Amino acid sequence: MRQPRPLRCQQMKFENILAEVDGFGRFQLRTILLLVIPRVTLPFHFLLSNFIAAVPSHHCDISALDDGGVFRNLSEAERLVVSIPVQQDGTPNSCQMFAEPQYHLLLNSSNITNLHTVPCQNGWVYDNSTFKSTLATEWDLVCDNKRMNKATATIFFMGVMLGAAVFGYLSDRIGRKRTLLVSYVTTSVFGFASAFSYNFTMFAVMRFFTGCGMSAISIVTMVLCIEWVDIKHRTAVGCLMTLDWSICTALLPVVAYLVNDWRFLTATVTTPLFLAMISWWWIPESARWLISNGKVDAAHFYLSSCAKVNGRKQFMADLKPEILSKVILVEDVNKKYSYLDLVRTPRMRRLAVLTGIVWFGVASMYYGISLNVTGFGVNIYLTQFIYGVSELPAKALIFFTLNKTGRRLNQAGTLFLTGLCIFCNMFIPQDKGVFRTAVGALGKLFAEGAFIIVFLYTSELYPTVMRQNGLGYTSLIGRIGVAISPLIMLLEEVWGHLPSTILTLVAVAAGMSACLLPETQNVRLPETIEDVEQTRRREIPTSDEKSLS
Repeated sequence: MRQPRPLRCQQMKFENILAEVDGFGRFQLRTILLLVIPRVTLPFHFLLSNFIAAVPSHHCDISALDDGGVFRNLSEAERLVVSIPVQQDGTPNSCQMFAEPQYHLLLNSSNITNLHTVPCQNGWVYDNSTFKSTLATEWDLVCDNKRMNKATATIFFMGVMLGAAVFGYLSDRIGRKRTLLVSYVTTSVFGFASAFSYNFTMFAVMRFFTGCGMSAISIVTMVLCIEWVDIKHRTAVGCLMTLDWSICTALLPVVAYLVNDWRFLTATVTTPLFLAMISWWWIPESARWLISNGKVDAAHFYLSSCAKVNGRKQFMADLKPEILSKVILVEDVNKKYSYLDLVRTPRMRRLAVLTGIVWFGVASMYYGISLNVTGFGVNIYLTQFIYGVSELPAKALIFFTLNKTGRRLNQAGTLFLTGLCIFCNMFIPQDKGVFRTAVGALGKLFAEGAFIIVFLYTSELYPTVMRQNGLGYTSLIGRIGVAISPLIMLLEEVWGHLPSTILTLVAVAAGMSACLLPETQNVRLPETIEDVEQTRRREIPTSDEKSLS
């Protein structure tokens, strides 16, 4: 076993201690695996509306109609002909029916323009060949009520927005680990409650709070992993932690195909959180957060556990808890930070503005492209599977470029390239569907790459005492971009190219903002606001600091 070198506490940084206990050993790998368990539920719930809010083909229920027994003697196809007008594509109208059966249409169905129609009087009949039940079939959220069905995703993401702010604050206030437990319990309770909702209003409320709990799983797990690994492996962890999203995005349609009842599907995608609550006991608290909050004994305990698992036990035996208090110098360990600290000082204020613009641009473009790229002409399950698999090349590309060209250039580059793809698609004729789809898919690849980087980059930019507040704030801004992207797409009614023009300008603004952010490759994580306010930070350890590792 490697013998530790003498420590000089006045020069020691947390990275030095992390290097001594092995910043990417079995302890870190175990922590990552434990945090992947709850992260499985992220794409499951974020994309759940694609399946539970799906609207199968439907038409008015005409089973109650009878005209002296004549109607009952007709075949099903003949009943539809005399009872329901057809649409331009030849299918029965979804929301209208004739005021009374039109038997003459059995002989001549060419002239139906002057026939009186009324809204569906006795409910609807749904095609159950793809879905056994959905929200639309459960509560007839079609025709005049279809907006309520479309609102389910918006309601969920509004909860995610609130959760980003609430749990970002809580994580910096009570710690990463406790916040995770609160989010596990919150998501589980409201996730199962939404599955057993007896009306749409109850379901909407339950989904809102489910989204609130899911937000913490998204932002806290990433930060906790980043704070436990050394500088050299932050890129690898940041990229690999996003693989679970793509893999589970591809897995979701398989689960949805096997469980095609919306209530059972909602409950099924929530069940991994029971295993997450069991595994929570083995998740370590962030030693960085503990030290910055004056909890040096607890930090020493977790660092000792890390050293023991990684085979570096002797080092922590020689390191006294009181030495840790000098590793991260905080003016007042009793101070409780809030979102106001994002704007109190000049550089933090500048950081908040720039990262907010970047997050808004990344989120609005990603979902704007997803809404604008045409499908593959296959069923919903296969389409969702292809979308998940198509994100894997983006992750591979970013993994190999982040350490070569740095965070700032990659973040700005992916944003500019996404905007370029959107811009180019404006000039490809509509009849060139293959080329439009190819360019749109390429834009989606770059947008996914931008999303991968922004989580890692933001985690490295904000100091330990404000890291979760910073990520909570930026995530909130990003969710606003998610909510606005569908509204941007509606502007095509004003001018066909207006949505693409707006998204291109957003991409340019976000890319330019990314260019103004500091580089964080091979840079120690800032621990305090004072670290951020310094004019320049050393990007690599000095020779004295290297001697400690």
